Amino acid sequence: MLNFSSQNELGPAGASGYRAYVVGDVHGRLDLLEQLLARIDSELQSRPAGRTLLVFVGDLIDRGPSSAHVIERLRTYQREGIQPVFILGNHEEVLLRILRGESQLITKWRWFGGSECLQSYGVEPEQLAHLGDDEALAVVRGAIPKNHIQFLESFVDSCRFGDYLFVHAGIRPGIDLDQQTQSDLRWIREPFLRDESDHGFVVVHGHTISPEVQDHPNRIGIDTGAYRTGVLTALAIEGHDRWLIDTRPNAQNETPPHN
Repeated sequence: MLNFSSQNELGPAGASGYRAYVVGDVHGRLDLLEQLLARIDSELQSRPAGRTLLVFVGDLIDRGPSSAHVIERLRTYQREGIQPVFILGNHEEVLLRILRGESQLITKWRWFGGSECLQSYGVEPEQLAHLGDDEALAVVRGAIPKNHIQFLESFVDSCRFGDYLFVHAGIRPGIDLDQQTQSDLRWIREPFLRDESDHGFVVVHGHTISPEVQDHPNRIGIDTGAYRTGVLTALAIEGHDRWLIDTRPNAQNETPPHN
């Protein structure tokens, strides 16, 4: 877990001296990713920040048409003053498990977005239809560049940012943070989504799609279903302030506070 400490005052605050942009599930939508990065860049030019984190909460791949291009774009992303942070989502987990030898997962993976991912790497899913598990695994391994695999393997499970915790799916209520399982951090929905207890921090997560950002006292869900809605959302946090940026064509994105 990455940890950026804060000096807590009244109400949740981000890490002292930092601004964070937390991006929801991209799911292979390079077009939306480019739009969102441009809007974040424009905001940083008009309202510079001292130190900035650009956090992706996972599920960069699958479902949308451009998984390979999204990975390459972010693998090589560089902007002065910005530290990128990549959190592993359940879709990246499944792909890595396949690449490590769990070939029996390939068929199920193709059903929930892996077919589109394979196509972005130049593999037509029909190529795998009549292959055995080991043969299919060889095709998948041959299609995905080693530097993409190494990039995915570098992702973290969570990032603590002052009074916020960034994860992919959520946490198991009532369990200390250092005792949370990777499975829950990457896959949980209930009982996390309906839980109203104070976790000791505000959990910012993706994984569960909602038409609008879900802003609750103990959690903020930022997966607005980019691959099917065309809306990719980022939550910005600086001190006690937070605001939204998204890719809606005529969006009136929230104006960041001016202190």
